[in-house]
Parts: sequence; C-alpha cells; structure tokens
Amino acid sequence: MSVRENHQGKLQKLLKEEEIEHLGHGIYRNLNVPMTRHHSFLEPALRHPQGVICLLSALSFHRLTTQQPSEIWFAIANKAHPPKVIEVSLKIIYMSKSVLQEGVETHIIEGVPIRVFCPAKTIIDCFKFRSKVGLDIAIEALKECREQQRCSIQELWHFAKICRVSSVMRPYLELLA
Repeated sequence: MSVRENHQGKLQKLLKEEEIEHLGHGIYRNLNVPMTRHHSFLEPALRHPQGVICLLSALSFHRLTTQQPSEIWFAIANKAHPPKVIEVSLKIIYMSKSVLQEGVETHIIEGVPIRVFCPAKTIIDCFKFRSKVGLDIAIEALKECREQQRCSIQELWHFAKICRVSSVMRPYLELLA
C-alpha cells in the first residue's frame, strides 16, 4: 500500500466518523477544534502560505477598528496568482516581495499558522492604501493603536520608510510625538 493510499484511507475513516469535514481540494477541518472568530482566515492561508492577512482584516484581528470587513484582505507578492478560495471572499492586495516580508507575525488559529501584519505595519499600510480603506479608518486605527500602546512612533517610522510613505506620515506622527 502506498503512502497516498494510506492517507486516503485515514481521511475516509475520519470523514465517516465525522472527526473532520472536507472544505475543498486538499483542505479538511478538524471538527474537534472549536471555530474561532478568525476561522475565515484559514482557507486563504492554507491555499497561499506566503500570503499575509492585511489592512482591514489585520486591523480587526488586532482589535484596532470597529469595522468588520465583509471580505478577507490578503496581501500577496506582485505577479503572484491569487488563491482560489471557496468559503470566503478575498480582497487581494499586491505588494513587492520585500515589503510583504516586513512586519509579519505568525499566529496559530485553530491549529494552523496564519501570517498577519503586526499593528505598526498594518497602520502604515492603511495610510499607503488610504484610497482603498479610507483615510478616516487609517486615522482611527492610528489613534487606537497609540491609545492601546500597541506600537511606538519609532516602529511606525520604520515601516513608513520601508513602505515609502514617510512624507504622508510625517504630519500624523509629528502630531503624536
């Protein structure tokens, strides 16, 4: 018996015993692990492991906004193919590979590692993509981040330089200093 046949047999057994649920090609959910509020992050992360939860979805994850996005905001490398997802709606944001690797945190959600931008990088991205998310949301998130002391002004400057939005951020960060 090949390894593949052995795995198929185990999967069929677990499906029959209702231990797992088939979500899509190659993706199964363990029914013994309770769903979390970030369950919708799993499918994109599994289908595109180098992608990163970003912008409104990252703000929501870090509890830096009152907004509840209706789709998952997901950053991938320029020219990469977006993941084909079934369960959720995605808003794809393309970034250069170097920017995509900065400020990434890995969080375990329902036993799966999920890549999410840290609060400081998320705030800076909101200003960079302010035409997509809205300047009011970016400002609200910046205020909330500073009130919760989730990042320092130095961290914000660091990501502002990397993301090439120093001139945009200067008045906001000087106001906070």
